[in-house]
Amino acid sequence: MSKERKNTLRDSVFEKLKALIITGQIPPGSRVTETDMAERLKVSRTPVREAFNRLERDGLMIGRPRQGYVVAEFNLTMFREAFDIRELLDGRATELAAATAAADKTRLRAILAECERLAAIPDRGTREQFEELQVGIDLHRVIAEIGGNEMLHGMLCVILDKCQQYVWTELLWLDEWKVTREEHTGIVEAICAGDVALAGDRARAHVRGSRENILRLLQAKSDYQGFFAKAS
Repeated sequence: MSKERKNTLRDSVFEKLKALIITGQIPPGSRVTETDMAERLKVSRTPVREAFNRLERDGLMIGRPRQGYVVAEFNLTMFREAFDIRELLDGRATELAAATAAADKTRLRAILAECERLAAIPDRGTREQFEELQVGIDLHRVIAEIGGNEMLHGMLCVILDKCQQYVWTELLWLDEWKVTREEHTGIVEAICAGDVALAGDRARAHVRGSRENILRLLQAKSDYQGFFAKAS
């Protein structure tokens, strides 16, 4: 097997496991093993082991000595820290993209068009919803890439990986798909117009709005669990 095919398998296993975690098909707190996941995905244990290591670096899994791995649970502290950093990085990356005369406007608009295509699929299920989530997250990565600051781009990609599980919760439970598409469109329009201040403001407002939505959900979950703990 060629190196290219090996890398394709490794990346495919990683993306499938990440999707299972983010969409809740493997619930937070679940213990997972290389053997079980290899059987589930019909692959050898090697790409699963590599995927577990990557997922741990992304904050989606936690490795425990002699116990294997567990899926990370929602953590308010990590959530706040990740979104605080994301607001700073996303805002700056968007400003840099807007200031770049050679900004790839066609590429950005193609990403928006792909989100609209996915939104228009009749009776779409989890797979199509997750694909739209990924495309939306990729928009932020592409914006940072266009901005030209490689270190900022790398840092933002790491933070975006940590934020995906929270963003999925927001989109699914609050049905924020349409609002998110509209906000992404506004950000791209500001970039394409070369309006640095507006682009940065819209990007930061987009992250803040997402953070507040998710915080409400996490707080409601915490209150719900606290109520039943007292009642039992």
